[in-house]
Amino acid sequence: MKVILTRLTDRQSGNQANWARISPLALILIFLTTACEKEKPIQAPPPPVVEVTEVQQRDVPVYQEWVGSLDGMVNAQILAQISGYLIKQHYQEGQLVKKGQLLYEIDPRVFQATLDGARSNLARQEAQLKTARLDMDRVKRLLPEKAVSVRDRDNAVGREASILAEVMAARAAVDSAQLQLGFTKITSPIDGIAGLSKTQLGNLVGPGSSNAVLTTVSQVDPIKAFIPLSEQQYLEFVRDRQNGGESKKSRPLELILADGTTYAHPGKFFFADRQVDVRTGTIQAAILFPNPGSFLRPGQYARVRAIVKNREGALLIPQRALIDMQGRKLVAVVNSDNTVAIRPVVTAENVGTLIVVEKGLQPGERVIVEGIQKARAGAKVDPKPYADVSADAGS
Repeated sequence: MKVILTRLTDRQSGNQANWARISPLALILIFLTTACEKEKPIQAPPPPVVEVTEVQQRDVPVYQEWVGSLDGMVNAQILAQISGYLIKQHYQEGQLVKKGQLLYEIDPRVFQATLDGARSNLARQEAQLKTARLDMDRVKRLLPEKAVSVRDRDNAVGREASILAEVMAARAAVDSAQLQLGFTKITSPIDGIAGLSKTQLGNLVGPGSSNAVLTTVSQVDPIKAFIPLSEQQYLEFVRDRQNGGESKKSRPLELILADGTTYAHPGKFFFADRQVDVRTGTIQAAILFPNPGSFLRPGQYARVRAIVKNREGALLIPQRALIDMQGRKLVAVVNSDNTVAIRPVVTAENVGTLIVVEKGLQPGERVIVEGIQKARAGAKVDPKPYADVSADAGS
């Protein structure tokens, strides 16, 4: 019928004879067919697909993390205690050295000459002392026979005492020269890792010069991790120990390395600094970690993590399910009839990729994780299961 009408309209509108050629029966059929044709109804779009997960309830540990850095248990600066030219380096930089191991040598010739001169002066003074004592003994023998006077005896005693003082001074000079000569051989005071040499062979080293510090040796087993504790954390820790609580003391402290891996050996609390930094409101605390094989080195990035408490029956949802709207935390909940309800919640700590919800949700309720932007309050959605992230709760 549409074809017939099209053909009729294509003809000249002013030609009334064309209409006259159509039989009345055909006209009736045309109008009946047109009246029977109805417009097809517009189909509503399907509900948007969203990914949902159920609110989980479980006991979870709550971790606290601190960012700090590693440092040696002892960091010994190796100094040149005398002035002289450096002639030898006996250690390999970055390697383990033992206590008493020879590290450097300073040219000893000047100091050896000084020692030889001090020894010769001591020998001369000792010879004079021997002569003075022989003279005093002779005077003492002749004094009863009146062969010498009392004045001669007093002079002999005084001369012997004076030369004895010279001998003692000469011995001290020998000891000092010997000590100075010993300083030409620079040894390590501790077992540890020797750092880079800060001076070169042939340089003039010694106190007051720019080359006073030769290198640093660090004892790294165990190694310290320095972390800043807030005043609140410090007070909580102290109160816990004073009240006899051993729970936190016994909990292991984990070290997270720069590549995100967890160090194999747990640490333990060592000490806290003597004062709180008034600028930051924190106090430095040291954590000791075993370091076999010197795997860890001073200056490395350190993230220390510890379990501060356990939440029993905590409600968990993925952090991605949260909607942050002007400081308010919201979640999109899918009801049993697949309609959406936007609900405010109160959150607490993060547990891996999940977050603890204190108020606003019930166990087993479904929350939208993916496709939140498609959800509208009161609208229907097509929920699909979200990937299981329950394994992240303990990380």
